[in-house]
Amino acid sequence: MSDTAYKIQEEELIRGDIAGYLNRHETKDLLRFLTCGSVDDGKSTLIGRLLYDSHMIYEDQLEKVTKDSKIYGTTGDDFDPALLTDGLKAEREQGITIDVAYRYFSTDKRKFIIADCPGHEQYTRNMATGASTCNLAVILIDARHGVITQTRRHSFICSLLGIKHVIVAVNKMDLVDWSEEKYESIKSDFNNAVARLDFADIHFIPLSALKGDNVVDRSDAMPWYDGPTFLNQLENVNISSDRNLIDMRLPVQYVLRPNLDFRGFSGTMASGVVRVGDEVASLPSRQQSRIKAIYGADGEQQEAFSQQAVTVTLEDEIDVSRGNMLVPVNNIPHIGNEFEAMIVWMHEEPAQAGKNYLVKHTSSMVPGVLSQIRYKVDVNTMKRDQNADALVAEMGLNEIARCHITLHRPIAFDSYSRNQDTGAFIIVDRLTNVTVAAGMILDRIVSKPSADKAPVSQHIVKSDSLVSPEMRSQLLKQKGSTIWLTGLSGSGKSTVAKELERQLMEQGHLCYILDGDNVRHGLNRDLGFSMEDRKENIRRIAEVAALMNEAGLIVITSFISPYLSDRSDARDVIGMERMIEVFVDTPLEVCEQRDPKGLYKKARSGEITQFTGVSDPYEPPVNPEITISTEQVEPVVAAEQICSALKERSIIN
Repeated sequence: MSDTAYKIQEEELIRGDIAGYLNRHETKDLLRFLTCGSVDDGKSTLIGRLLYDSHMIYEDQLEKVTKDSKIYGTTGDDFDPALLTDGLKAEREQGITIDVAYRYFSTDKRKFIIADCPGHEQYTRNMATGASTCNLAVILIDARHGVITQTRRHSFICSLLGIKHVIVAVNKMDLVDWSEEKYESIKSDFNNAVARLDFADIHFIPLSALKGDNVVDRSDAMPWYDGPTFLNQLENVNISSDRNLIDMRLPVQYVLRPNLDFRGFSGTMASGVVRVGDEVASLPSRQQSRIKAIYGADGEQQEAFSQQAVTVTLEDEIDVSRGNMLVPVNNIPHIGNEFEAMIVWMHEEPAQAGKNYLVKHTSSMVPGVLSQIRYKVDVNTMKRDQNADALVAEMGLNEIARCHITLHRPIAFDSYSRNQDTGAFIIVDRLTNVTVAAGMILDRIVSKPSADKAPVSQHIVKSDSLVSPEMRSQLLKQKGSTIWLTGLSGSGKSTVAKELERQLMEQGHLCYILDGDNVRHGLNRDLGFSMEDRKENIRRIAEVAALMNEAGLIVITSFISPYLSDRSDARDVIGMERMIEVFVDTPLEVCEQRDPKGLYKKARSGEITQFTGVSDPYEPPVNPEITISTEQVEPVVAAEQICSALKERSIIN
């Protein structure tokens, strides 16, 4: 349907069937999206052009903007679309966006809420606020400048806040002579820049916001582009699968008692579906009952789903109050008073590690402590801030950091990546009642203690054995040691480790392999592949290896262990003399050609993130005791070389 026909139909409905008109708009799908990018990339101009070309501007608005274009505009005496969204006087005077500006419009397919976000780094908190409720991000790139620091920064924040859909609008194509080569170069650069980010789909559109090319109408200047226009992509992007309809979560906001015979629990469904007769538990008490009835805006109903405001009654009289959460008995979220989170600080007064705050999570307000600021994130590089200390004392306005939160009482929560409603929270200052930060709970629920951290209990005393290491060595005819094989995935570590184990056993030596994959099936099954989890993975392995060495065993480890600091920490735990570092030095291209498990292929396609050698770094040993190359020697020969080195060090006879 054309815009004109749609507008005529709307006017007829308003005159003849106002109820039908309201129902038509009420049942439309709603898409929330934000625009972000560097200063002067054309965010406000794009939105203004979108509203103007889709005839979504009132006549008095258009008249005022036309008048203001002559005073504040950047297009001479011509109509400046940017002024439709840059409403603050300071924004018009400077020609930039300072605060988040919201605009609303609809087409015959969808309703839209646009958040026009500022591009300056000092307005990171404003952008995070605008992005927190959006389904889609429009990242503008100036075709003249390509992918720059701000592009990476905004992409990181969008990913951090759980936005899955991205439109990359390559703007100002008219200033690069509509060059297809330039457009393809920007596509390649952007894909490389966001390879580690968790976006479900990315769509590129070349356009000119000022001239209107490919915004609402297709451009004649770029015949080489056969994709959808900007508006067409907004109307058709699929967001139906974004809502979590699996994990039923109903935070209780109010206990409704109109009379002695009715006790209902009111709240907005955070996610999932609830039906009459479902078994539910009240958290954190875990008391159970069944759903007796569900009441919505139109009266009693048989079921309710995500984002519906409802009141439910239960068959049993169990203790449920504001701040509790109703969940299925067989699908319970995490319950605890500690969690790890990424925090965006939004206040001029810096956050201080160890300070008490209030934490607002769903419908509960709980006192808590910002126990640790683990590290800050450099939003411009999307990496951990290398200038930060191991533990940071404070973080300032607009900074993002990974923190450890300890609450005064348990709450029920999910990770933000799984459920944005039950995985998000805000931090409130206890004295001023000002919101100072927003947080997203991570999959890693409790921070792992570092190797040098004291035990939680202060009454633990390490006991000595009546059997000395020398006695064990004499009995086993060997010295307890750890052969630490490190190298890229596919370098041949595991193959060499197995051959080494076979040769040592044939020579009469007691040994055991700690393999990376095997260990993650049991001991370390709770760990992922972030830098922090890799560090904890290696720490645990080192502790196990040290205990086995104490028993007189030779331990063979086969781990990528990509970081120098982690291997150094492992040596501190195991012992300088006991740990023999073996560098399996095989080039990346050789490892990728082998790819025995198909991991490199998945990493290149983006199916696996944080993969060493592709999206994560590998730091080779500086002075390893032994270096072998499986590109040049067979595993049998490599194992023989290691055995010879062990004999030279008198580890085996």
